Amino acid sequence: MTDTTTIHVPLGARAYDVRIGAGLIERAGPEIAPLLSRPRVAIVTDETVAGLHLARLQAALAREGIASQALTLPAGEATKSWSHLTRTVEWLLEQKIERRDIVIGFGGGVIGDLVGFAASILRRGVRFVQIPTSLLAQVDSSVGGKTGINSPHGKNLIGAFHQPSLVLADIAVLDTLTPRDFRAGYGEVMKYGLLGDEKFFGWLEENAVSLKDDLALRQEAVAHSVRMKAGVVTRDETEQGERALLNLGHTFGHALEAATGYSDRLLHGEGVAIGCALAFDLSARMGLCSQEAPSRVLEHLSQMGMPARLSDIPGDLPDDQALIGLMAQDKKVVDGQLRFVLARGIGNAFVCDDVERSALVAVLADAR
Repeated sequence: MTDTTTIHVPLGARAYDVRIGAGLIERAGPEIAPLLSRPRVAIVTDETVAGLHLARLQAALAREGIASQALTLPAGEATKSWSHLTRTVEWLLEQKIERRDIVIGFGGGVIGDLVGFAASILRRGVRFVQIPTSLLAQVDSSVGGKTGINSPHGKNLIGAFHQPSLVLADIAVLDTLTPRDFRAGYGEVMKYGLLGDEKFFGWLEENAVSLKDDLALRQEAVAHSVRMKAGVVTRDETEQGERALLNLGHTFGHALEAATGYSDRLLHGEGVAIGCALAFDLSARMGLCSQEAPSRVLEHLSQMGMPARLSDIPGDLPDDQALIGLMAQDKKVVDGQLRFVLARGIGNAFVCDDVERSALVAVLADAR
């Protein structure tokens, strides 16, 4: 068992702690009890996580005298939809969840985003706790209060900022992820080094292949990622400026997810990984960084066994103009102008809305 790392997100009245360590599901009762006005919670999870971990979580809560009811939704990106949001909100109302109660989102990024959004609109806002069970959710989506669902028009276009009251990131639970899901989550870990910390990226080049098997290295990678995200969120909670840097790779990635129908053809973290490679390729093509930077990104993705090009996505993709059309639905679009997170080098990202369409088309064509 590793010691627990606590990272505080100082947002005034909405401040909270992110706890990172092995065995936190078993300690969920005493972790959550201080937040409760009465000893009961509602848990929303998915079928995969419920089968593996729900009984342990409910037993841990019961040992502290906390009663719980659980709603189990289908696993997968398609659950981030109006229909499942409606089902979740109506179920929480049936459970007579009040404003002072706690709703627990117990799953990966899909469940965390959906449950956070449901909590934000239920009774005009109830508190919720994130217990993220995927690497992607632990390092990214569980921290920072972005919640939402997808639309046929694009990813995360419907949502709200609603900070959790607590995040419990049990790194031991990641042992039950498939290798593909673990690698997909790694796409978000790598992103932090690429956007603002070249030293961390260098550490990942040395150690990332061991994260699946080494709990101490895994805890260090998760904690460093959360620390970086918490710092950005504290300085720019609602993405007016710096927080947009966290979207490195996402303009490409979200378009590719939409193009593949939010299906298992392309997981979110895989889209981010390909998007980061494309963003660095575009940066080099525009003369913003040396060719060494995109080569380093591609080499690292190859080392991790991760997709890096459009040709790594199974099945047919829409043509370049259609992909660019999907990018135009991105939340970062301002006055109809596409905005990309580009880089002057590894660890030096910036937001750019001056990308020539010809350079974009050339990058997409190369990646096929």
